[in-house]
Amino acid sequence: MNTVEYIINKLEEIGVNDFFGVPGDYNFNIIEAIENHSNTKWIGCTNELNAGYAADGYARVKGYGAFVTTYGVGELSALNAMAGSAAENIPVVHIVGLPSTKNMEEKHLLHHNFQQIDYKKFLRIYENITGASAILMRDNAKIEIDRAFKTLINEKKPVYLAIPADVVNMEISDRYVSYESTSDKDNLSEAAQRIATRINESKNPVVLGDILIKRFDAKIEYREFVSKLEAPTTNFLMGTNIIDMDLKNYVGGYYADFKNPIAQNSLEKTDCLIAVGAIYSDINSYGFNLPYKINDHIAIYGDYVYVMGRRYDNVRMPELLEEITKLVDKRTEKINKPNIGYKAIDITDEPLNSEYIYTRLQEFIKENDIVIAETGCVPIGIAQMKFPSSVEVESQILWGSIGWATPAAMGACAAKPSARVILVTGEGAHQMTAMEIGNIIRQGLKPIFIVINNEGYTIERALSKDPDLKYNDIVQLNYSKFARTFEGDIWAAKVYTMDDFDKALKITQIMNKMCYIEICVDKTDMPKLIAETSKKFKEKLQCKPAVSKKGSSDKQEQLKENQNISTFSGCFNYETTVHQKFKEEEA
Repeated sequence: MNTVEYIINKLEEIGVNDFFGVPGDYNFNIIEAIENHSNTKWIGCTNELNAGYAADGYARVKGYGAFVTTYGVGELSALNAMAGSAAENIPVVHIVGLPSTKNMEEKHLLHHNFQQIDYKKFLRIYENITGASAILMRDNAKIEIDRAFKTLINEKKPVYLAIPADVVNMEISDRYVSYESTSDKDNLSEAAQRIATRINESKNPVVLGDILIKRFDAKIEYREFVSKLEAPTTNFLMGTNIIDMDLKNYVGGYYADFKNPIAQNSLEKTDCLIAVGAIYSDINSYGFNLPYKINDHIAIYGDYVYVMGRRYDNVRMPELLEEITKLVDKRTEKINKPNIGYKAIDITDEPLNSEYIYTRLQEFIKENDIVIAETGCVPIGIAQMKFPSSVEVESQILWGSIGWATPAAMGACAAKPSARVILVTGEGAHQMTAMEIGNIIRQGLKPIFIVINNEGYTIERALSKDPDLKYNDIVQLNYSKFARTFEGDIWAAKVYTMDDFDKALKITQIMNKMCYIEICVDKTDMPKLIAETSKKFKEKLQCKPAVSKKGSSDKQEQLKENQNISTFSGCFNYETTVHQKFKEEEA
């Protein structure tokens, strides 16, 4: 088969049936191949950035995603989306159409280029943010495609494949290559034994789960491990609903010392923390408030694990959890389980506020829904809900590119048309990518959009020294009217009160079309947890080193304080600081 057919077939084999993108004269033949394939579909987007966001949302739901751009202007427009996928382990394939090899080799000055011709310039940019990247030439196409797919599947990182126009239809071998890697048996066995022994010997083990469990396809194994061990189990922000919230040993989400003292106390008293798939970022961990001791910490990642200072490579998370589950003893101590979720609020005709919005959404969300939460205030409001176990919750917490969620919701809809997709976004972020509404309607997709209009960037107001600073204001639109300007089947409403919002949500349940609700709230309104944590976040963003206490002669105490700050403040990379300390203690 030819080069592009090989790529499309490989993507179709791992579940990618929809390709997002924008046509350009260097990628026409790629798009035609997608449309001519019996099991794949082309979905045109408003711009390349949105296409990358849509592919990201698609991959979060279906496992993998793909999008197509043209050379230069197109691929650079999508760069931010690919960087977000790289930051959060979202396996997306970016396919780029290039000029022909003859034009490249003879350095013809073609459009979408610089006057100083360098056809590998953009490849070098992408090499910094992808797991694998290549320009497919006549002598390397098959090898590079297979190398990229191995990275995509095993490391869950995005990859970049650029194809010159004449290589697209070049015949290459279709010889089967296995991409799946397996654990090193010796490392797997030794790591599992050491972890199980450490857990069984401990008095107060605690399990902390996070989003890499989902990224590395280990949710079933994680649930079985947690269910057998019956130790207190919590999660970071990105790990919202990673485990069944009704499990008797699930003690709710971890919000540092701002909320849920049961989870906080469990981590404070643990002598053995099992962190599975954790991402230690400022927002995800609520300001690096990590109370557990480093030397009591077992850290399980996608394909490696740290056990009391020793790193074991080539150990796959699902296989390791399965082995540990066989070896650990069930705990028998009673666990104090907190009340999880918002308490019901009576509906009145009072103005809307965050407390009611998230409480009512908690009642509205049902089994098998997909919730896409825009970065900023929304994920923290949503994280405090109680969800059915089958609900998928996605947000871009680490990369935090506002505007991501609207196209990502389109991608999620395309990935799973049978599911109800609910987008919750602020109007500031939504405004950046809202033109994708037109393509959502055009494709016959039927998400429910909840757009919170509070006249500006609320999360920035919370983090600014003065919430009334004008640079956090944005141009105002009548969003519900804006949504209706697109031709197609859409129902839209604008609501101001609790009663109006309740009625609007009920109407969406009988609509067989895209639904769009604009919620109007005060510009100072935000989830209480945001208000409580914003001061701490501002301190952490300053990243100020500890200052020696005046008149103190206890240098060791001050050194210890500085060391704790450098380890947990996030001023330095977690893995190089914490795991370097592991090695020092082991030595």
